[in-house]
Formats: sequence, structure tokens, C-alpha cells
Amino acid sequence: MVHRDVHRHLVDVSSEFAPELASAISAIAPMTLPRRDDMPFPEYLCRAISGQQISVKAAASIWARVVDSAGDKPLTEHFADCSHETLRACGLSTAKTKTMQGIARSHLGAGLDRDSLAPLSAMERSQRLTQLWGVGQWTADMMNIFYFGEEDIWPDGDVAARKALERLTSKRRKTVRTAERFKPYRSWLALYMWAHVDAPPDGQAAG
Repeated sequence: MVHRDVHRHLVDVSSEFAPELASAISAIAPMTLPRRDDMPFPEYLCRAISGQQISVKAAASIWARVVDSAGDKPLTEHFADCSHETLRACGLSTAKTKTMQGIARSHLGAGLDRDSLAPLSAMERSQRLTQLWGVGQWTADMMNIFYFGEEDIWPDGDVAARKALERLTSKRRKTVRTAERFKPYRSWLALYMWAHVDAPPDGQAAG
């Protein structure tokens, strides 16, 4: 289904029970679900982790220092081998440093690349990712949506998307149940909620 058809689907479904939501989606031009898969997955995951909960500008600056610290060495090997202090000196928190080093070591030991993860279902992929220290469900959802192009993920842990859907429907109805009406395009619903409040998630900014 092309993005214009998805837009129409979202409007039609929301018109059945939430006119305000339908109006909000209608006011946004048909969107394209962005893909951020132009780098190896372990690197993308580490970049997303490094940029969480800080501004886009700060995230870009820190990531640039991280890349510089690797020199000519592949990033995953650098993360796995370098000292904790090296990454902390780039501006990363202790927790982010531990998470990134764990991701790199997991990849080098058991494989955490596109080829090993792409054949999995979104749920299986989430389970694999959330087994990593410091990787939560929100991060797994962002990876599924933006790196692997999953169209039917509702990231209920994303405050901006959840609150926007609540405001446009009903605070008395759980957003997970509301989002189920939009299967199999719940990722698109989240995309329109982010656009409505102009709050792109870290998963988008990371690419």
C-alpha cells in the first residue's frame, strides 16, 4: 500500500470513532515511513543509544567525537575493545557507554547484524534486542520501525505519540487498544502523531 493509501486508511478508520483524530491526520500531507538503514545495524543501534534524551545538535556532536575516537578502526571493534574512559571522554554517560560496549561485544560474539535480525518477526527481534543491557522496549520499537521498516508497531512507551493519541481520542481508553483499530499500519499512526506534535523520536534523529 502506497503512502497516500495509508493516509486515507488512517483517516477512514479514525473517522469512525474519533473525528478530532481524523481531522488532525487529514491536516498532514501524506507521509513516507522513513528508513534509517544506511549503516550497519550495530552502529545504528549504538548511535541511537548515544543520542537518546538529548538534543539533536548535542547528539550529533557527541557522535562525531565517538567516530573520531575510533580512527580507522571499525566502530563495533572500537566499542568492544576501547576503554570505558575513552567513550566517556566523548560525552557519553556511564550507562550509554556500558550499553554501547555491550552491543558491540554481543555483535562480535553472537551476531547482531541485519542478516541475522531481518528474518525474525518484530516480536522476536524485540525480544532479542531487549535482552541487551540498557536496551529497552522503546529502543527496540524504534529499531523495528525505522531500521527494519516494520509498519505495524505501536510504540506505547513513546510519550509524545501516546499523549497525542490520548488528546485526540479519549484519555479513558488505553492507547494500545485505540491503536489496534489501525492494524496493520500502527507504525504509520505513530508517525502521524509525531508529526502532529512536531516531536520526531530519537530513532528518526539518529539517521
